[in-house]
Order: sequence, then C-alpha cells, then structure tokens
Amino acid sequence: MTVRERHFADVTVLDVEGRISNEEDAAALREAFDGLTREGRLKLTVNLRLVPTLDTLGLCEILRAYTSVTRRGGALKLLNLTPHVRHLLVVTKLMGVLEAFDDEAAALESLGKLGAWRGTSAS
Repeated sequence: MTVRERHFADVTVLDVEGRISNEEDAAALREAFDGLTREGRLKLTVNLRLVPTLDTLGLCEILRAYTSVTRRGGALKLLNLTPHVRHLLVVTKLMGVLEAFDDEAAALESLGKLGAWRGTSAS
C-alpha cells in the first residue's frame, strides 16, 4: 500500500493505493495521519479510488484519524469509495458518520478551501 499527499491550500488529499488488509498497511496509514496532525493539517480528504480491500484495522485507523482531527476542530472526508469499501461502511453503519464524495472538487469545497496545488509524496 502507498499513500501520497497533495495539498490544496489548507486541505490535504491522501491518495491511498493498494489493499489495506493487514497490520503493516494499517500502521502505514496511521503514520500518514499522525504526521499530518502533528503538522497541524486538520482538513483531510482520503481518496480510496485505488483501494480494492479495506479490513477492520484500516477502518479503525480512518475512524481514529476522523476522531483526532474533529476533536481539534478539523474534518476528514472520504473520496471515491470502491464498492467493497462503500459496502463495509454501509454494513457498519458508518456512512452516517463519515461523509463520502464521488467528486474531488465537491469534497474540497466541503472543507472550505480550493487553492493552488502543491504536491508532495510519502510512501
């Protein structure tokens, strides 16, 4: 699994690619979220378009990040859910908690900022 960051003003988009199906993947996701919150980046969009499988460990990391940023006054939105991930969120009744978008511009706008792109990568 890889995680790449893109920044639009004060919004960070995390492009996640690959299966999130073991402790190593969950730890990499946690590391990405923790690094951003330490930097004070509290408006996050998690792009899951290239995530075919998400297990409960990955889901727990997304929920942990959601709780962490919202407690600090930020927000976390999901983007481009695959059918598997969407089904998991529906079954766990988390679709009512985590807001999901199919359009990146709409997700960014929901976080209140659209701006110039400056990309960085982290794996």
